[in-house]
Amino acid sequence: MFELIEKENLPRHVAIIMDGNGRWAKAKGLNRIYGHQQGVDTVKKIVEAAGEVGLEYLTLYTFSIENWKRPREEINALMSLMVDAIMREMDNLIRQGVVVKVIGNMTDLPVSVQLKLEELIKNTAANKGLKLVLALSYGARWEILEAAKKIVRATLEGNIPDPDVLTEADFATYLTTADIPDPDLLIRTSGECRLSNFLLWQCAYTEFYFIDKFWPDFEKDDLYLAIRNFQQRERRFGKIGEQLKNS
Repeated sequence: MFELIEKENLPRHVAIIMDGNGRWAKAKGLNRIYGHQQGVDTVKKIVEAAGEVGLEYLTLYTFSIENWKRPREEINALMSLMVDAIMREMDNLIRQGVVVKVIGNMTDLPVSVQLKLEELIKNTAANKGLKLVLALSYGARWEILEAAKKIVRATLEGNIPDPDVLTEADFATYLTTADIPDPDLLIRTSGECRLSNFLLWQCAYTEFYFIDKFWPDFEKDDLYLAIRNFQQRERRFGKIGEQLKNS
């Protein structure tokens, strides 16, 4: 499948909702935590695949605001897995030239996780390869509300003299993704067909790709197949096909 991908027509930014770790484990009669452990291994493979194919941005929905409602035991295990994964994979990410970014409310995370993330971000900042964006304690409604609050404060402080002249591009600068292009392609595993409060503003014109596989079973070829599917679509952005052909 890798050979069929048109390198001149790659999506610039692919976002993935990594769904199904717990259900994958349950189907095998295993603890949900084991599913998350296997999910971490899949992340490693897919980051490698994204770099090999030449993607510029890869965003992974790693931990949502809603995930804080899960059992405390599972949350603690996830946080521990996160720290372990950062420590284990930091050298590999640096060697691969990956730049790590984080979106979401990092202050919600345990201090140990925050410190490791800050170290990872700092140590990969000078890299020139794939931009890996981790959505952690992230929720799109939270993000949009925070952007609105910033705009209100800026207006009250006189930094926005006339809010009526604000454009969509202006609003986007107040989001956590201000320096990240909107996703061209969003993939969700596990067969679920919803956004689950992920990048609601940014996905206005994103192409969606849903796959029945649980995240631990997602392979490099599944990513390549999704990209190939994307390349066969016509993205019109409100225009008609004839306009695109004549442009």
